[in-house]
Amino acid sequence: MRRVLVARLDSMGDVLLGGPAVRAVASQAPVVMLCGPRGADAARMLPGVERVLVWDAPWISNPAPTTDEEHLAELLRLVRAADVDEAVILTSFHQSPLPLALALRLAGVARIAGASVDYPGSLLDVRLRPGEDLPEDIPEPERALAIAAAAGFPLPERDDARMRVRDVPDMTDVLGREPFVVLHPGAAVPARTWPVERYAETAAALAAQGTRVVLTGSSAERGLTSRIRAAAPGALDLAGRCDLPQLAGVLAAAQVVVVGNTGPAHLAVAVGTPIVSLFAPVVPSIRWGPYLVPSVVLGDQDAPCRNSRARECPIPGHPCLTGVSAAEVLRSVNHLSGEGGAARLRR
Repeated sequence: MRRVLVARLDSMGDVLLGGPAVRAVASQAPVVMLCGPRGADAARMLPGVERVLVWDAPWISNPAPTTDEEHLAELLRLVRAADVDEAVILTSFHQSPLPLALALRLAGVARIAGASVDYPGSLLDVRLRPGEDLPEDIPEPERALAIAAAAGFPLPERDDARMRVRDVPDMTDVLGREPFVVLHPGAAVPARTWPVERYAETAAALAAQGTRVVLTGSSAERGLTSRIRAAAPGALDLAGRCDLPQLAGVLAAAQVVVVGNTGPAHLAVAVGTPIVSLFAPVVPSIRWGPYLVPSVVLGDQDAPCRNSRARECPIPGHPCLTGVSAAEVLRSVNHLSGEGGAARLRR
């Protein structure tokens, strides 16, 4: 049986967005997934992935690893040892598959598919032309599915194309059984964050109406969650206390998750939990917003920072998100808890 390498070299959220495409490939062949260090844990949770290879791509990571002969040789060794017959390279609109395609050719991969604006020469056997063969303003999971389908791996009709993860643990021992809302205040990109003071106001308002609050984040984000907890002392603070599967278990048990455009937002989607998305338009929400789950997207999507891909907000005062009030978030949470909750699709 042929073995297929599926590559997505960026972060946890990007890997999760590629999940439906991975299942499409896995419906016909065993999948080896090639990821960067920030995406490997997510890849291990994707249905259809049999093995994960980890390599830090110099054209993807920030900060980037040193580009030298030994670093490239490490990738070639990994791919050759995996004994794959072909590869499907998943990329976003602003990325090229060609650097990786060149390395895969050197590793002996016979057939490679990807989406490329640039002339690929002999690097791609299957090429989608963005803007021609591939619409650009579509959700990232659909872009990945289109690349997989062009490579000969359409999604089976029985598959609903939703994002999904496996091996989600039951976190009842930590969470208890009382309903709760998750607030996740952090994001790797500062331009995508809602002010922590607003999260604190939201936590206090939720607590005042009798809604339990659970705070999540990395160890580095404990400073944020501690400021929120000061406004809502009864909140359960799990920042730095969960690995990725455990975080998935927490998000799966929540009524609603309030979160910016960051990896845990996509993890919440993958467990079917409704989302209040505080979405900065530095990237388009049509591409990276909540996919096929009940959601409310807040934030000025026509703000001057639109499509800038900025990591630091280029507009004084960060108006696209500071214009969102805690009252708006509270209304959205209550709406999704009351109406969206009944439509939840748990994994």
